[in-house]
Amino acid sequence: MKILAFTDIHDSFSALKKIEHKIKMKNPDILVCAGDISIFERGLVKIMKKMNQLGKKIVIINGNHEDEDSFAKHSKYLKNLIFIHKNHYIENDVLFLGFGGGGFSLVDKEFERFSPKFVKLIKENPDKKVILLTHAPPYKTNTDKIGSEHCGNKSIRNFIEKNRIDYLFCGHLHENFGKEDTIKKTKVVNPGNYGKIFVV
Repeated sequence: MKILAFTDIHDSFSALKKIEHKIKMKNPDILVCAGDISIFERGLVKIMKKMNQLGKKIVIINGNHEDEDSFAKHSKYLKNLIFIHKNHYIENDVLFLGFGGGGFSLVDKEFERFSPKFVKLIKENPDKKVILLTHAPPYKTNTDKIGSEHCGNKSIRNFIEKNRIDYLFCGHLHENFGKEDTIKKTKVVNPGNYGKIFVV
């Protein structure tokens, strides 16, 4: 499956134009977005409608700039937006898991409480590739390093270390757009606001 992943477009129609160009040039099967498509929900519905018009399914979570309830409310009327915060989606041989929001804490107790549901889904789908979509980057990778300090999430890193995750797409830190790393066998990527293509 060819995936175009992106994050943190923050109501930028110029960023969306670049993504649209990559869709035309690369013809991905599906898109994934790690949140923060708005600036504190300003223009949220308009940008969601524009994304829906790209003509591809977009597996998406909310960022820290979007409230999960309003995101869920608006996305259910847009057939190409598949909102998976605290949820999952299966397309062909890929299992997508999503946990949005956050990005500011080293430990996420809500993620820790919810993650057993993800563990169950992974075990129920042993033949599928697993893609985890979070807004917050995991701790101690190239995606969470600011200067000499790491500011990512330890709860997410701990989950990756203990479970079979093929890819983790995250966002939040604009300084790290385009950066990649690995945790054990998991490829960790902040794909940036212009998007990157991956074949999984």
